[in-house]
Amino acid sequence: MVVKRLGPSLVPAEIVVPLDKLGAVMDEIEHKINLPVVKEGVIVKKGKDGKPEAIILGFIPSDQRKFSYNFVFGLVLTIMKIAEKYGGRPYSTGLYFTGKAAKILGAERVARIKTFKKTVDKKGVLNPGKVVGRGLVSRALGIAKIFEPMVRPFGNNVMTQVGERLEKPVRGIPADVAWYAYACSQCGYCVDECDQFYGRGWESQSPRGKWYWLREYLEGRVDWDQKMVDTFLVCTTCELCNLRCSASLPIEPSWMKLRGKLIHEDKRMTFPPFEMMAAATVAEGNIWAGYRKDRSKWLPEEMKAKHGPGTKAKTVYFGGCTVSYVENDIGQAAVTLMDAAGVDFTTLGNVENCCGTPMLVAGKWDVFAENMKKNIASVKAAGADTVVSSCPACDMMWRHVYPEWAKKLGLEFGITAKHYSELVSAKIKTGEFKFTHPVNKRVAWHDSCHIGRVSGVYEPPRDVIKAIPGVEFVEMTHHHEEAHCCGSVLTLIKDPLIAHDIGEMRIGEATAVKAETILALCPCCEFQLRVTKEKKHSPVEIRDLAAFACQGLGKTFADPSDEVSRQWKVFEGMIALMTPQGFANLMGTMWPEMLKAMPLGMGGMMKFMGKLGPIGGFMFALMKPIFPILFPKLLPGMMPKVMPAMLERVGAMIPMPDYMKEQMPAMMPKVMDNLMPHMLPDVVPLVVPKMIAYLRGRA
Repeated sequence: MVVKRLGPSLVPAEIVVPLDKLGAVMDEIEHKINLPVVKEGVIVKKGKDGKPEAIILGFIPSDQRKFSYNFVFGLVLTIMKIAEKYGGRPYSTGLYFTGKAAKILGAERVARIKTFKKTVDKKGVLNPGKVVGRGLVSRALGIAKIFEPMVRPFGNNVMTQVGERLEKPVRGIPADVAWYAYACSQCGYCVDECDQFYGRGWESQSPRGKWYWLREYLEGRVDWDQKMVDTFLVCTTCELCNLRCSASLPIEPSWMKLRGKLIHEDKRMTFPPFEMMAAATVAEGNIWAGYRKDRSKWLPEEMKAKHGPGTKAKTVYFGGCTVSYVENDIGQAAVTLMDAAGVDFTTLGNVENCCGTPMLVAGKWDVFAENMKKNIASVKAAGADTVVSSCPACDMMWRHVYPEWAKKLGLEFGITAKHYSELVSAKIKTGEFKFTHPVNKRVAWHDSCHIGRVSGVYEPPRDVIKAIPGVEFVEMTHHHEEAHCCGSVLTLIKDPLIAHDIGEMRIGEATAVKAETILALCPCCEFQLRVTKEKKHSPVEIRDLAAFACQGLGKTFADPSDEVSRQWKVFEGMIALMTPQGFANLMGTMWPEMLKAMPLGMGGMMKFMGKLGPIGGFMFALMKPIFPILFPKLLPGMMPKVMPAMLERVGAMIPMPDYMKEQMPAMMPKVMDNLMPHMLPDVVPLVVPKMIAYLRGRA
């Protein structure tokens, strides 16, 4: 199916011919068909009547977006006639050749199929008109076959260009993405492997469903709404679909381009929590709203003199946001392992910024680019040319995305990226590093998507695990390239319940092989799996690879599970708040402040109307259609006046740490400015009835 990318459409012509007639059939096809016909075949030793046959799957590249595409189907009739001339037949009946069912399938098999359908499908619901029916399409093709010699010249004169032609955007969709939408063969290989499909159960969430929807959009039959924007954004970027695609389409890179198009260019709404992360990233350089001055506190005291900020080395260890502020054990253990293995490295300290992955996938590409520039400058200022990470997303940025973006922006790069497990594995193999303490555990390994499928780092983590004395290592059902995603991060911050279900499936693979512990090296995977473990009451232990491995050196680090739980409660609260219903509920606690903030005494007027009984009710009924127009105009002016009350209510609703509460007065106005224009159409219908009930004393 890779050939479909060259069309971007294919017209199939599939036939079965006697093997001894194969040469003659091929010669006549070449003689009568002027367009290129891509062929693949299978030889069957005992075909019809026990004689050898050749099954030829032919495909004529074409372009279904052009009217001339219809003429190419006439050439299929030509190929069928050639096959029949030499004692062959169509490969299957399908919808088009039901009239030839007896010849294709055999009379006895057709009789059995008809009997079966009468028994189990009395109403003709299953595949109506296919296989053995005599529908209009089949009858029409029977007639068309008579006129095949007259139809053939039209097909042969179609101008066919073979090869990807990326000319210009279509309805705002990048040219290559538009091409791939038609190149998708709709085979469905991607569907079952997509975590969004098996987590939700809707094919529209799978790559096949998205490509289909894009075709509908390109042809003007559907349009973007927030639901479809979210459908593309919520992809976890696991990249399993890229490996499954029969046409080798760059699926995840295509969705990434759409993130930039929809959010960065078209200014549509990203997931609301990303707006809070963006505000925190701009202010303090991280997604957790931690203070920049605290970023390097995770570094063990005994490491500072040798590896702390300001020390000189050609290699920088890049911790990342979650290591720095939440799961400190990951960074502490990683630098301990590298130091024990004799790796010379330094750290950036408080000048380190978020790698930018959350902003990239959120479509906040301006924030991403600024962070990238700062990080590249910081590494160069440290005199380093290699960056080593714990976090696979950070590794992905330094290894793949930064070089690409640096070239696009005209920046000098010249930095090599490595994962710490690669360095430690190399030291183990040369005998320069050994573990000294046994760790008696049965463990399973979770291949994180970005370190595995994106960067191809599969064996180094396994080398580290297997080198620890006492460890019993088992593989989960899905591992290496076939490993399933944990369900983080995008699904976790958009639909936590779905993320918990996806995470439970992954944890279930570990319990199925009787693992006591799941080891991972991705901070986000570990966060997600820990949250899922808590929500689903799983007994399996979730451990970081480096922290676990350090037990083999006789060293332990504080378990971050309690901090993960605390941070998740903040995120969970913010996710619930930043929805139309969440904002409507918040506003429902602020009617006195909101009415007071209305301009021109409108709040007082509405309070007066609320006291007029049935007359007031009638007046509100008349005003109700005006509120969707009125609120968007009034709210920008009201927001600064109600912000103190809003912050107070949010603080009471969500258990935020002090450092986040202190920053909320600066962050929340920016977040609301970005979200409200998009959300108000959904918020207003929820708010207005509550406001009227409050004004009339019925709340």
